[in-house]
Amino acid sequence: MSEHPLQGLMDVALQRIKEMVDSNTIIGEPITMADGTLILPVSKVSFGFASGGSDFPSKTPRELFGGGSGAGVSISPIAFLVVKDGSVKMLQLASQEANTTDRIINALPDVLDKLQDMFKKDRPGADGQG
Repeated sequence: MSEHPLQGLMDVALQRIKEMVDSNTIIGEPITMADGTLILPVSKVSFGFASGGSDFPSKTPRELFGGGSGAGVSISPIAFLVVKDGSVKMLQLASQEANTTDRIINALPDVLDKLQDMFKKDRPGADGQG
């Protein structure tokens, strides 16, 4: 049995989406600065896909088919990962849609760094005074 024309439409649309969106779209090509700092752009990728069709009765042996498919892709830069001197920081671009949970998650690395510094200072011998 031959492939239905709708299958061909779907295959082409999905193949085009695969060509546009891959892991390099989400985490971009690394940028190396003169001082050795590595910057990785991070993007949010959203896409939608729709396909439909209909067979029409025909007096000829060949069926008539009408159909279409479409896809949309949205790529939005959201942050940069900055790797410098063995530490990684995330610089988030300003976002109107950031909710409280997002802000808490994004603040965690800075909070953990501050806690580590606090415990290092409180530990005996950490300041070099035995």
